[in-house]
Amino acid sequence: MYMSLLGAAEIRELAAALDLKPSKSLGQNFVHDGNTCRKIVRTAGVLASDIALEIGPGLGSLTLAMMEEAAHVVVVEIDKRLADQLPITAAKHADDPSKLTVINRDALQIDSLPMNPTVLIANLPYNVSVPVFLHMLERFPTLRTGVVMVQAEVADRLAAKPSTKEYGVPTVKAAWWADVTGAGVVSRQIFWPVPNVESKLVAFTRRATPGDEAMRLRLFAIVDLAFAQRRKMLRSALSSRYGGSAAAETLLASAGIDPTLRGEALDISSFCAIAAREIEIGS
Repeated sequence: MYMSLLGAAEIRELAAALDLKPSKSLGQNFVHDGNTCRKIVRTAGVLASDIALEIGPGLGSLTLAMMEEAAHVVVVEIDKRLADQLPITAAKHADDPSKLTVINRDALQIDSLPMNPTVLIANLPYNVSVPVFLHMLERFPTLRTGVVMVQAEVADRLAAKPSTKEYGVPTVKAAWWADVTGAGVVSRQIFWPVPNVESKLVAFTRRATPGDEAMRLRLFAIVDLAFAQRRKMLRSALSSRYGGSAAAETLLASAGIDPTLRGEALDISSFCAIAAREIEIGS
């Protein structure tokens, strides 16, 4: 059942009542357009049976839209004033305020939740967007799908294809857990205050990981080295890991990877091949 969502005037009134001056360091740009909120929830594919997880709910615009569709909504909010206000807002707008659980903590410190989340929606500030996204994918394997709203350049990196300038460490690491795609541009005008940068939506669908935790740790270390100096050929970029460029070339070739390629040319399966070869030879 549809409920009344928060408009621009109500967002400003709530902020004034809380004596809240939006924090740049926390990336506090609050969504105030109900149509956009419902579009994001639709894009995320929220079902009536879902336990929805929201990171950075702010004043609750997206939260209310999620409560219209999901069985329960768990939100993680770092700002205590906002966390304390959310149940009050839900009581005013939602048909069933008991569908909301609020956790006042830093999302990067969350390793468990009172319910297993199945869908993620988040409006993430630039400085923590990638770490938070990867942390959620790692810690909560029950997440099957979701949408995150991030700065345009971050969205482009997360959804990039190999051999493009946007492709890099975040792309490959996210691909370990999920298929990630761009899901549209978000107008600056739906935020208060209006940000100086463009935002985009990124959608993901969980897939089976290509290996176990030991392999993931190896692969992530390889990826970090491969992109640390991204213009270097792999045999040079990985030389410190294998004791020289000649040894790196031998291992890469035995894994079926051209040692003269750069890291930006490799997809997740190619990085997996390198990590798997390391394990085979006990490197």
